[in-house]
Amino acid sequence: MDDGILRVTATPAALDLIATLQNEYGPVLFHQSGGCCDGSSPMCYPQGDYIVGDTDVLLGAIGGAPFYMSPSQYDYWKHTQLIIDVVPGRGGMFSLENGRDVRFLTRSRLFSNEESALLGLSG
Repeated sequence: MDDGILRVTATPAALDLIATLQNEYGPVLFHQSGGCCDGSSPMCYPQGDYIVGDTDVLLGAIGGAPFYMSPSQYDYWKHTQLIIDVVPGRGGMFSLENGRDVRFLTRSRLFSNEESALLGLSG
C-alpha cells in the first residue's frame, strides 16, 4: 500500500463472497502460505481463529479483510500485485468458503518498472 500502490486487490466476485462470509462469520482474514495444501488458493479464516505469525507480511486488505502472506511467499511474490478472484471448485479444507462450490484463487500481475521503483523493489 506504499504510495497508493495496492499489493493485493480483489475482483467484484471475490468482494461479494467476502461480504457473504463476513455476514456469516464476522471479521475475517486471509493468509497465503504457499504450503503443500494451499497452492494458489488463499485461505480465509475468522479473525479470532487464526494466529498470524510474527514474521507474516501484511499486504493490505480486501473487502475490509486483512491479507497476510508467509515471508517465503512474499519473497517470491513481492514484485507482483495479487488479484484475488473466485472460481468454481472446492475451497481449502479449513477455508470459510469450503462447501460453497467456489474457491478463492490468487492471480497476479507484475508491477511496472515505475511501480517497482515507488515500492523500493530492486531487480
